Order: sequence, then structure tokens, then C-alpha cells
Amino acid sequence: MAQKIYMVVVRTWGFRSLFQALVAVLVAGIVFATVCFTKKNGLIVEDIKISNKRSEEELILNKCNMFDGKWVFDNVSYPLYSENQCTYMSDQLACEKFRRKDLSYQNWRWQPHHCNLPRFNATALLERLRGKRLVFVGDSLNRGQWVSMVCLVESVVPPALKSMHTNGSLITFKAIEYNATVEFYWAPLLVESNSDDPVNHRLPDRIVRAQAIEKHARYWTDADILVFNSYLWWKRPKMKILWGSFEGVDGIYKEVEMLRSYEMALKTWSEWLEIHVNRTKTQLFFVSMSPTHFWGDEWGNSEDQNCFNETMPITKEGYWGRGSNPKMMNIVEDTVDELKVRGLNVQILNITQLSEYRKEGHPSIHRKQWDQLTQDQLSNPSSYSDCIHWCLPGVPDTWNELLYAYIFS
Repeated sequence: MAQKIYMVVVRTWGFRSLFQALVAVLVAGIVFATVCFTKKNGLIVEDIKISNKRSEEELILNKCNMFDGKWVFDNVSYPLYSENQCTYMSDQLACEKFRRKDLSYQNWRWQPHHCNLPRFNATALLERLRGKRLVFVGDSLNRGQWVSMVCLVESVVPPALKSMHTNGSLITFKAIEYNATVEFYWAPLLVESNSDDPVNHRLPDRIVRAQAIEKHARYWTDADILVFNSYLWWKRPKMKILWGSFEGVDGIYKEVEMLRSYEMALKTWSEWLEIHVNRTKTQLFFVSMSPTHFWGDEWGNSEDQNCFNETMPITKEGYWGRGSNPKMMNIVEDTVDELKVRGLNVQILNITQLSEYRKEGHPSIHRKQWDQLTQDQLSNPSSYSDCIHWCLPGVPDTWNELLYAYIFS
């Protein structure tokens, strides 16, 4: 009897053990499935978050006009770098080095009316540029934007892992660890001209080959991001156009009204892009005209005054100086629209209006003077004030913040 009872106990225990084991396996399976589902859900949620973030960025660019806004004084977040700590600062733009005392021009932040610009992240940009070329093509104002971009990114690169190299019209900053380059190519009229020498280009008789761009374009056609500008060097009533080569003796020269010659040059530029640029690889940008501040009567001073000694931006919304030519900008917009119809997208960085307000942002007399100043000039500083280019840190940093926003869109 005891044995029988014993056997019953054993069988009962075996049944319970089997049941408990099955329950344990079932519970473990449920836990495992729950963990997997949670992880999967977590990934889905994370993907949704990333997707939403991207959608928000695209929404900002699509729905918010980043070029419509106001300047806000911000000496906490700005400047984005220090002039004297930028290894490659240009003496043409280093206003603090050349004894400018009022440095508030470094502390203004552009605030769009209906959104915020993303904070510039040098490491993120270099990562985006890994193995790629970012090339600025144009005149000295575009070179100033290039210097700004180099100053913005080079601070996060150790000295041994960065370099600067000049090859004729092409200047290349390289972040070696990233195999990334930020380059500038001197082509002030985009097409070929007798002002193409990066040093000796101040000639009294300006001549352009409005239908020739190959000499320049072979240096930048395969770039991953291209940023163009061309405006200042066209500012004269007529341009002398050459049909033929500068070396030949049978060339045909004709003076052409400036707007028509500008249109011809941009047509050559756009046709080259359409045929030669890899539209699945290359991002294209055109920077609108950079304003000048030569006539003080435009903001309430006398007409013989200019940007010299100015310390505050213009606050009147919509202010537009007479140095900026809307007809030239219309030609750019029409050219870009025609390219878009043909399947090539060029984003215009419309920096004109926001830069119009910054009459105090120019070097004025606080820059390296390449020529010896006369006594008459020294007695009248306004006479040699640079009211074209921009101090750094300063306005071009904002142009690059806008460029940064589009690159990451």
C-alpha cells in the first residue's frame, strides 16, 4: 500500500513538474516575444521619430521663408567662432585684427519670422562631406563665404589633420580624416574673362567670352555641392563681349548692354550644368546679390557718408538700397526656373534682403590696404572705406547657416 501511495505521489509530482515546466516554457516564450515585440516596436517608434524629424525639417524649408525675418542681438550664442582662432582668416575680412573697436557686428543672429535656423554643427557637416567636395565658385564675396565656411568647420579638426593648398584659381581646404574638401574657385563672371587671374584682375577694360565656360568648369563639374555667385563684376552699363579666343587675332568684340550680357553668360552656365552635372549626386546653389552700403542718405545720413563708423543694423523692414539690381536677380530666377523645367534643381540662397539691413557689417577702413593710402584718403576715411565685403565673424556666417539648413534637408 505504501508503495502504491508512493507511486501515486511520484506520478502526481511528475505531472505537476511537467505542467510547471510547460508553464515555464510558455512564460519564457511570452517574455521573449514581448521583449522582441517591444524592441521591434521601439525601433518602429524610433523610425517614426526620425521620419517625423525629417518631415519637420522639410516642412520648415517648404513652409517657412527662412530669408524673411529680422536680426536679433545675441551675444550668448554668437559669434560662432573667434576671428583670432581661425587659422585661415583673410586679412581682407579680419576687422578686429585691423583695429575695429566696436565688435557688436559679430553678435547678431538672423531670426526668420516663422521658424528657427538649425544650429550649425561643424562635426555633422564634415561627416556629411566625408569623401566629398563642397566648392564655392565666383568672386571675392563668394570667397568671403568660403572663408567663413572654413572658419566654421576647421576648429573641430586637429592641426595635423587639415591643410590648405592653392593651385591657380582653385584654393582647397582639406579635412584629412574625413577626406572632405571645402574649395573656392575664382571665376568672378562665371564665364571666361580677362579678369580670371586670381591676383591680377583689376583691369580698366573688362572683356568676357559669354559663350565659353569650359576653362573654369572642368575644375568643379564633379563636385558634390556647388555654390555659385556672380553679380558685382557685372555692375557697369555695358560689357565688352568677345566671340573668339583671347589668344587669337580674328576675334569679334562688341559692347553689349549689361543685362543682356549677364543673361547670355547665365545661359552658358545653365547649359553646361544641364549637360555635365550629375543630377543624382550634386546639390546646386546660387547666392543672390550681396548689397553694398555706399550712400548714407538711404538710411538717414548725408549722401557723402557711407558704411564708415556705422555700428547698428538698419531696422526698417523691407529696406532696399539702390546698389542692388532686382532686374539682375530676375534673370537668375528665370534661368533657374528654366533649369528646373529641364529636370535640374538649383536652390537660390536669397541673402540680399537680410544683408541689406547690415550697413555696419562691412570692413570699412578696418582691413589690410593693398595700396599705399594718400594723405587725402587718410584725412577722409569714407573715401577708402570698403562697403562691399563683410567682416568675419559676421554676415556670411548666416549665409552658411542657411546653406547648412538646405544641405541637411
